[in-house]
Amino acid sequence: MANANTRMNLSAGIASSSVALTLVALKLWALGDTNALSVAASLADSAMDLMVSLGGLAAIIYAARPADEDHAFGHSSAEDMAALGQSLFILVAAGIIGWASVGRLLSSDPVELSQQGRGMIVMGVSIALTLALVTWQRYVARRTGNKVVAADSLHYLGDLLPNIGAILSLWASAALGLTSIDSIVAIGAAILLAVGAVRIFKGAFDALMDRTTDPELVEKISALVAEFPGVHGHHDLKTRSAGSVTFVNLHIELDGSQTLDEAHAIGAALRRKILTTFPGTDVLIHKDPVGVEPHPEDPSRA
Repeated sequence: MANANTRMNLSAGIASSSVALTLVALKLWALGDTNALSVAASLADSAMDLMVSLGGLAAIIYAARPADEDHAFGHSSAEDMAALGQSLFILVAAGIIGWASVGRLLSSDPVELSQQGRGMIVMGVSIALTLALVTWQRYVARRTGNKVVAADSLHYLGDLLPNIGAILSLWASAALGLTSIDSIVAIGAAILLAVGAVRIFKGAFDALMDRTTDPELVEKISALVAEFPGVHGHHDLKTRSAGSVTFVNLHIELDGSQTLDEAHAIGAALRRKILTTFPGTDVLIHKDPVGVEPHPEDPSRA
């Protein structure tokens, strides 16, 4: 089953990268024909998609590799390092597009667009390919529970807005002669790109700095542990993320009169429950007798 899931995840990653590469080529051609900044903004978005998709494909391949002696916790932090570079590239691209768009709006010599019909066809093809890709990604994510595929699917859904905006600006230019609409749409797309880049940067930076994960996830794990049979309490619940993996460390309090086998069985069952309830986690559980006070010289209490 694991191999089948890996193959499905790989197929989604390959499909995502292939669609992104196709869209970059189509939009490069459309930009050369139309000279539309809205198309340029959509092209930058697709170029970002290509990098993200290739990074996601690499992460899926990397995730299939077991931890080794040099990387005992796996290699998933490479995703966060790649995301930092991607976000900086996106910010630069958004800044260039926004600057060029403002320049066109303020220019006394407006730039005339051309071949708007061809550009609209390319944007329409982009929308169709994106919808087909999202449909397949969502199917794979439901079957395998892969977070990388699910996140990529949400990202491509967000890409529909710049494509639709480019079609509207090209239509307004061709039908109404409103060339300034192109620059306005491009500015809006540049802002969306910049906001997305900041979000990606913050998420990657927080992961590399071992910031605790989503408080809602922490609360759900805490509630699951509190209600688990045989567990009398828990403390020192700590989380961090690396790429698509969430690491969970916690101490559980058990009946000290139990045998080691009985205590181990409770801890192992709880670990399996957390792993199955929250896919993509890596769980380490320490067992304490209930009611025992921590030693004052315990380094974790400093």
